Amino acid sequence: MSANRPLTKVERKNYNRAAHEQKIQKDLIAQHGNELGNFYYWLRLMNIRGTQAYRGGDLSLIRDVSLALQNVHERHNR
Repeated sequence: MSANRPLTKVERKNYNRAAHEQKIQKDLIAQHGNELGNFYYWLRLMNIRGTQAYRGGDLSLIRDVSLALQNVHERHNR
């Protein structure tokens, strides 16, 4: 945030969105602990980004996320 001028409408929207995301992440960490809370937050972000990518026709993000989830599953279920 600049002290010289007020934020533009786009800057204010981005600032509010970032603050909202930080609150969600902190709430998940407080509810589930650091590791699991961060994992749930990552899942939430990947769900949002994956939906956007799917609608845009970019399946590489979905493929990468599914491989990452498979790696986590294999690592924790041995």
